[in-house]
Amino acid sequence: MTRVHDVFTTPMNQPYDALLVVSFGGPEGMADVMPFLENVLRGRNVPAERMRAVAKHYEMFGGVSPINLQNRNLITALQEELAVNGPRLPIYWGNRNWHPLLADTLTRMAEDGIKNALAFVTSAYSSYSSCRQYLENITEAQNHVGSSAPQIAKLRAFYNHPLFIESNVDCLQAALGTIPDAKRASTQIAFTAHSIPQSMTDNCQYESQLQETSRLVALGANRESWRLVYQSRSGPPTQPWLEPDILDHLKGLKDSGATDVVIAPIGFVSDHMEVIYDLDTEARQYCDESGLNMVRASTAGTHPAFVRMIRELILERMNPGDNQQYLGAHGPSHDVCPTGCCLKD
Repeated sequence: MTRVHDVFTTPMNQPYDALLVVSFGGPEGMADVMPFLENVLRGRNVPAERMRAVAKHYEMFGGVSPINLQNRNLITALQEELAVNGPRLPIYWGNRNWHPLLADTLTRMAEDGIKNALAFVTSAYSSYSSCRQYLENITEAQNHVGSSAPQIAKLRAFYNHPLFIESNVDCLQAALGTIPDAKRASTQIAFTAHSIPQSMTDNCQYESQLQETSRLVALGANRESWRLVYQSRSGPPTQPWLEPDILDHLKGLKDSGATDVVIAPIGFVSDHMEVIYDLDTEARQYCDESGLNMVRASTAGTHPAFVRMIRELILERMNPGDNQQYLGAHGPSHDVCPTGCCLKD
């Protein structure tokens, strides 16, 4: 099944007749790991030993990525939100790299008579990997289905939406609340996001958007001292990627005399494998061994403000005259990506 259960009746006068949740996907058992990674890395010049190294990360957790369960939980929360407050849209779910795959989901949508859907992509930022590639994936899935495939309009990037910021502020404050009062003021804040190649960064607003989200979350939590750092680099050492790496940053904090750090993965909307391995495993191991007290803030996940934000994004697209909500000076992200936006390199 690629469609989440539908309890809604969609009025005929709505310009859109479904919501498609689009995500990265992840394995749900040991037998899935290598086929999943082959999907992820297809067409990329990645050595076999690197693939095996990544596979071991998944194998440490029984071959199960947390992302699919988290997407199911998000969809359930969103169904409840729409059931109470509208609009009454059936929700479908399709992934880039593992089941339910986008092509299968769009096939089901076409069979169900869906003509014009909105897509919520589980990434808040603009880059090739987090935006344009998903648009390409949707187009490929539409081509697979053929002339009966529904039209799909992607909801805008939401890195500075007030409710996204609110959910991350709450997560950061909850993490800070676990630090003893006497140490809380000196606790270091490290915002993290997935690193990408510098050549990709040069063609998008990914880095500046992450800086803005970090600034807004820190401001909301009344924290003046913070640093945006990166994780999950996978490219060859000779290729420049966004830095500093989280482990290098932690070592620098320890050397400077810091005793406590909160790591807030604002670059992710849920606990991907990169979060539970790179942060909860690798970074945690370093901090435990070095005596640096580390607290990891939660991701937005199913935070009520985050769920309400998705509904607001739906409503603003259905009602173009409504104001688009945002914080800071960057303004709202565009609804339709320009031709040269977020190129691969």
